[in-house]
Amino acid sequence: MDPHRPAGKDDHPGGNDELPPGQRKVRGWPVSHYGPVPRFRADRWSLKVFGATAAGGEHTWTLEEFSALPRATVAADLHCASGTTSTGHEWFGVTARTLLDLAPPAPHATHVMAWAEYGYSANLRLADFTADGTLLATHHNGDQLTAEHGFPVRLVVPHLYSWKGPKWLRAIEYMTTDRRGFWEERGHHNLADPWKEQRYTHQEEDGDGPAV
Repeated sequence: MDPHRPAGKDDHPGGNDELPPGQRKVRGWPVSHYGPVPRFRADRWSLKVFGATAAGGEHTWTLEEFSALPRATVAADLHCASGTTSTGHEWFGVTARTLLDLAPPAPHATHVMAWAEYGYSANLRLADFTADGTLLATHHNGDQLTAEHGFPVRLVVPHLYSWKGPKWLRAIEYMTTDRRGFWEERGHHNLADPWKEQRYTHQEEDGDGPAV
């Protein structure tokens, strides 16, 4: 498949029968998010990278500039901490590695905070953000994302629970120390590995969370 175009409706992959422990497969693609769907205004939209950047400044792309960046395709399931997994997803968009090349972090950066509309946030280790498959998605199974599913851009981090991939992404902050995001402050596990069933804060071991 050409990695520089969205997949057609007939050529996206089937589901993955191997699920993380405690997960059950669901049909379709359930809509799940906190708060209302934001109103999109193309002339006001931008994506920003800030914080501990290598150059010490901010990097910002308008919607037109972001749409011109190189694209790739990633096949990945979505694992919800509630215990459901939806399969058969093919995502198309800008890889996190592309963003890192264009706006590299400072050498001492260790984590990122993904910021979305309404101040929603999700923290990630830098290694999770740079992992193969992490994508700033604009399309799903050949079609542009719908508003309910995160249009114009959502973060996809396939190897973590889906709350680590915010819809309606607006910024990436490079950080030199970890701090919890929206759901992490409300009782969810700081690392969110579905293969280790890292759902809740009480499951955290020493070193899993930010230093107190």
